[in-house]
Amino acid sequence: MFACAHPAIDPAMHSPLMLQAVLGLDAARMSAAFVVPPATMSQRLVRAKAKLRDAGIPFRIPDADELPERLDAVLDAVFAAYGTGWEDAVGTDPLRQELTAKALRLARLVVELLPAEPETHGLLALLLHSHARRPARRDASGNFVPLSEQDVARWSPGAVEEAERHLAMALSLGRVGPYQLQAAIQSVHNRRALTGRTDWPAVASLYDGLVALAPSLGARVARAAAHREADGARAALELLAGLPPDQASRYQPYWVLLARCQADLGLPEAAGTAARAIELTELPDVRRYLEQVFET
Repeated sequence: MFACAHPAIDPAMHSPLMLQAVLGLDAARMSAAFVVPPATMSQRLVRAKAKLRDAGIPFRIPDADELPERLDAVLDAVFAAYGTGWEDAVGTDPLRQELTAKALRLARLVVELLPAEPETHGLLALLLHSHARRPARRDASGNFVPLSEQDVARWSPGAVEEAERHLAMALSLGRVGPYQLQAAIQSVHNRRALTGRTDWPAVASLYDGLVALAPSLGARVARAAAHREADGARAALELLAGLPPDQASRYQPYWVLLARCQADLGLPEAAGTAARAIELTELPDVRRYLEQVFET
């Protein structure tokens, strides 16, 4: 994976190359993680491989002193691998079924390799906090259960405790990064198992910090969702209005949140927005859940 992060390769292609070369993912499976159409991802992979071939760039394991500068791309690939497996919670895709376990193993290996890098601990803490809730994501009939409605008794306290240890280690190293902030957000969510409530102002504040460091589309939409809970639909709509339309147009969480905010305010366009959100939803059980939500 570190070999795929050669500085001569377009940085945007480091993580996709890792996912394909190391984990065997095709463009269709990984495209959602990078919010691009499968055809676009395929073309980018072809161009990146052509550059490797034409420039004669060697595919070798870098020296130890080269690892830190390549670390971010490796962490991003591990996170994308976990997310790709996370999407297949019902186990319909054989390749994706193994990805969450592989991603956790890779995250642990990176911690062992670079234990003094705070973001390695931050990523592992993030994955563990998310993984702790995996058993509660579907009910006994296989229906999707959103985080706010999950039975906390089904969460794994062992995974949460391990996540908290790695998050504490990351923060003790004195250099805050995006994965630590994401882990802290999931830590706040998982405290509901102890307190019975979610501290939405804290979640919103942490997302503000995350967007300041790493203003990805996913982080900005999640920030707006947190502010909807903490400050209301109008605050969330103001944040959504600042997103680039070309990026948001095919991003399903954007349309779901937009529809919910519009419905909160009784706006007439909510029905059309909800239809777009459902149209972009690929997982059948999530589609059924959204159909029920937007019918009420």
